Amino acid sequence: MADVGKVETLHGEALVRAANEAVGAVPPAWPLTTSIAVNPFLGQVNERFDHTAARLARIGGIRLALPRKHYSAKIANGEIADEDLIAALDASVLFNRIDLRELKIAAAAEPQHLAPLPTISELAAQATGTDWPSLVCDRIGSFASGFFDEGQALWAASRRNGLYAAWREFATHDLTTEIHGLKNFCFYVTDAPETPQAAIERASVTLGLGAEPGTYFHQLLLTLGGWVQLARHIQFKAELEGRDDTTALELLAVRLIFEEALYICHRSAIDTEWVKVRRTHRAPVSVEFDTAIDGILLSAAERSGQRKLACTLAEPKPANVTEVQPVLQAAFCIDVRSEVFRRSLESLDPGIRTIGFAGFFGLGISHKGFASDVPEQRLPVLLNPSVFTCSAVDQRGETDVRTRLSARGTRAWGRFKLAAVSSFAFVEAMGPVYAGKLVRDGLGFGKSKRADVAMPRFSPSLDLTTRASMAEMVLKAMSLTEGFGRCVLVVGHGANVANNPYASALHCGACGGYAGDVNARLLASLLNEQPVREKLSMKGINIPSNTIFLGALHDTTTDTVTLFDHDLGDGIARGDIVRIRHWLVDAGRLARAERSKRLPRATADNVIRRSQDWAEVWPELGLAGCRAFIAAPRFRTSGRSLDGQVFLHDYVWRKDEDYKILELILTAPVVVASWISLQYFGSSVAPVLFGAGNKLLHNVVGGIGVVEGNGGNLRAGLPWQCVHDGEHFIHEPQRLTVAVEAPRDAITAILTQHNQVRALFDNGWLNLFALDEKGHMAWRYTNGLIWEPFQHMNNTMAPTCAIRR
Repeated sequence: MADVGKVETLHGEALVRAANEAVGAVPPAWPLTTSIAVNPFLGQVNERFDHTAARLARIGGIRLALPRKHYSAKIANGEIADEDLIAALDASVLFNRIDLRELKIAAAAEPQHLAPLPTISELAAQATGTDWPSLVCDRIGSFASGFFDEGQALWAASRRNGLYAAWREFATHDLTTEIHGLKNFCFYVTDAPETPQAAIERASVTLGLGAEPGTYFHQLLLTLGGWVQLARHIQFKAELEGRDDTTALELLAVRLIFEEALYICHRSAIDTEWVKVRRTHRAPVSVEFDTAIDGILLSAAERSGQRKLACTLAEPKPANVTEVQPVLQAAFCIDVRSEVFRRSLESLDPGIRTIGFAGFFGLGISHKGFASDVPEQRLPVLLNPSVFTCSAVDQRGETDVRTRLSARGTRAWGRFKLAAVSSFAFVEAMGPVYAGKLVRDGLGFGKSKRADVAMPRFSPSLDLTTRASMAEMVLKAMSLTEGFGRCVLVVGHGANVANNPYASALHCGACGGYAGDVNARLLASLLNEQPVREKLSMKGINIPSNTIFLGALHDTTTDTVTLFDHDLGDGIARGDIVRIRHWLVDAGRLARAERSKRLPRATADNVIRRSQDWAEVWPELGLAGCRAFIAAPRFRTSGRSLDGQVFLHDYVWRKDEDYKILELILTAPVVVASWISLQYFGSSVAPVLFGAGNKLLHNVVGGIGVVEGNGGNLRAGLPWQCVHDGEHFIHEPQRLTVAVEAPRDAITAILTQHNQVRALFDNGWLNLFALDEKGHMAWRYTNGLIWEPFQHMNNTMAPTCAIRR
């Protein structure tokens, strides 16, 4: 008996370990208020892309590529050349198994429909005719919407004893499952183990899994959609703070109890099929022929795009790019939406220079806005805040107490309107009062939101030495240590939209889903401090006395820029401000004209109005189309149109002592860009698993996310309208191409030190290139710290390059 108990203990430990691994395979999803882009394959970066594709084909029934007709059309029109197909084939698992002719035949034929392995609830549905998967989804969703609620509901589930305990309390009083035919389910829940770990172990024994569930746990978590991703977010935050959290694990236990109960009830009808399914889950994941073909076609499309990018970078320097001292410098976020505006601004005058840097501008802050006690984490989510800031008293003269009361009253009124006990009464009583507003908003004439005019300030505890060190670090990371212009704009970005639950997703991802104005203004004020400048001069960074830094906010929806010149008092001449505003207005006009060509139903004249139309599902395209990341001096890319599809980070490797800035770029901005790129990728090729569905059917739940319709799973990822215009994809799903101008040995050394970053390239989640001393894409990283020469000026591309020049 003692040996039996030891075996059961070992099985229990193995099952909990397998459950934790399955939880780790799920990406986190942030609440709507601070929604940021998340790599949906975050838990798979340590395995090869094609292996993950095979896994998701098994448990999700999806392919990580667009339909074959998309690629066959590109092959037919010559956009994907034979050399792209051959190179992709040579790097694949089908190398020496098929030739180019067979590859083209496979590309022209759509593969058979993929169906995921059935869960027990699906097997029970087939046996009984009752839609058990939908019922399970509905009941878990009904509970989770209350448990995770962040203020929308007045009656939220208690979180005191964790999710599993709260669900048992809920499920023992929820008769819905029994009414639909699962008899005595409430009593079954009452008799369930008291801990989620024990529940997982018992259900696994009942289902015959032993200690090897294989891919089964991962599949069950996928059926929970955004709920488990939200739980994973709670765990992700806890881990950053050095804590443990089991919310996602407890959600798996809940899902297993439903499977266990259905299995017991319908065992005789489903057991034969379940044995086969269980065996398949335990089998090693292998890359099948169709999955390999999908990967080859995706890689070939990426190689085609990389040749075009290489041609663009190989073009001669435009005539208007000179080396004169800049009159105006403007530091923008590396966000792809900034590329269009930067190029437009630089085209107005040879003395205008722009800089690309991560939009939080190196300030990892926790900020409290004016009249608010709620801290906002305005920094990348992988970091913890190290600086604390707040907004000063409103410059318009309003008293702090008065405005705080007003702000709190507004928040209370908003909660009252949404509360379960008052929402219907509110509509009945106050609906007519809102008629005018509905008409105005419906016609797109609503008022734009104003940027906060209260100037942010650092905590008084932040001493001069620390402030100077921060300033030095940021300027070096921006490669801005000399050649300062008369005025340097520090431009954050945000999005001004109406009636859009995903508004925060259009803000700055580097600022935690907030606009970047606070970080921009703080950095500008820091660099204007005379004591800080004196400290910087001791470090060899001499900022001219007549140089001023000015915070600004780029509205990516309207391409208008707000200047916070009142932060400077009388520190800038009126004539300079007038000229800068004129440049910004003209640049905005050029940028809107270019962006309107991609926006559905847009013209250059109606882009601004569309931002306030509460019925507009395409107020802007966000980061759709993002395909590359370039870290190089700006003159390598200035004057060249990159179509608003490239992240641009200024970097001069010769100024980088010990390559610390290069290390920072590869481990932070590149990783953030990969999250963005892969979120768009996942929402395009696998919208059922990793997309948020149709905007027109969204309902906000719990203040945390959206459901499609009136219940069910929370939908995480991007809405369909973010990647598709109803007829065509507005985002070409490809893995990000990273091009860095730096010595290959330096890049290799950094990859050697950072295994997680190296895994992104070694396992095929990102593509990496090194630029040579002329700024040309000269070397391609394969894997295993190996580089190969990259030749884009071949017979196929030479005519195209010649035409572009």
